[in-house]
Amino acid sequence: MKSKIAIVVILALGAAAAGVVVLRKKANGKDQMKTVTVESGPIVEAVDATGGVEPLNRVEVRAPIGGRIDQLLVEEGAKVTAGQIVGWMSSTDRVAVLDAAQAKGKEEFQRWQDAYKPTPIVAPISGDIILRNVVVGEQVSSGGVLYAVSDKLIVNASVDESEIGKVKVGMPAEVTLDSYPDKTIAGRVFRILFEGKNVSNVITYMVKIDPSRIPPYFRSQMTANIKLIIRRKTDAVLVLSTAVKENREGEKTVLIPGPDGKPERKPVKVGLESGEMTEIVSGLRPGDLVYLQSKRYTPQAGPLSSLLSFGRRPGGSQSGQGQGGTNAQRRRSAGP
Repeated sequence: MKSKIAIVVILALGAAAAGVVVLRKKANGKDQMKTVTVESGPIVEAVDATGGVEPLNRVEVRAPIGGRIDQLLVEEGAKVTAGQIVGWMSSTDRVAVLDAAQAKGKEEFQRWQDAYKPTPIVAPISGDIILRNVVVGEQVSSGGVLYAVSDKLIVNASVDESEIGKVKVGMPAEVTLDSYPDKTIAGRVFRILFEGKNVSNVITYMVKIDPSRIPPYFRSQMTANIKLIIRRKTDAVLVLSTAVKENREGEKTVLIPGPDGKPERKPVKVGLESGEMTEIVSGLRPGDLVYLQSKRYTPQAGPLSSLLSFGRRPGGSQSGQGQGGTNAQRRRSAGP
């Protein structure tokens, strides 16, 4: 029985050793370490933020009196100027008089309509109509919202407080809308608000961006993805960021194929980082090969004879031994 157990243990140790050899071979082999080529091209260092399209100034056109809407002269999207009449309405008294006159005939209605003039609805500022809130014939109360006018559409970006220090007035920005992901609009930061917002214990600050042009597809409240450009280079030596690692001393390194074909570490100096790509200032040239690193590279360990310690505890004691002795000893002490 003991000889059978010994054979099983030896076979298990042999299988474990073979498995470790295969794993080490795969870990150090080319099938587990992919090489990429160092390239040259543009790179942008930016602060990424989310936000939306909003009016710079949004002014509501409200009913000057309570009554009924007679005419609406403009629709959403129309451009208006300050003081322009955008509609007409009748006061509650005029509505009652005209309704009574209309019951008496066309001539009586026309006479009271000429004598009792309607009230104009006037645009308070110049801009674009972004909301029409009523329809003709609707009864409204004094102060009810009839229209909303936007003087200009801008983009508001919400920037985390950890990165707001990188944002400056005048810096360029690139805006992409979720609705039109293939179109990018350039702009510039023109204002950074002084008061932050606390949302779920995260402090953010609003950054206002003036687009260089307002595309016809811009709509208020559209979701936007914004890049606030810190620095940009048109021709830089670039490598995938996953190929660059930092050692304990804070030095940036890459793995390159050595003379004997084995990976070896090489220190590099980095510049701009865009997340996916990293600029290499010195240490590599376009065309060089580097390894992608999913984990820190470690050389192969000592000889496989160390596997003979399988099942042993530190200090030389075997697994299963301790205060209570071996399993066989415990079985003997427990009796048949």
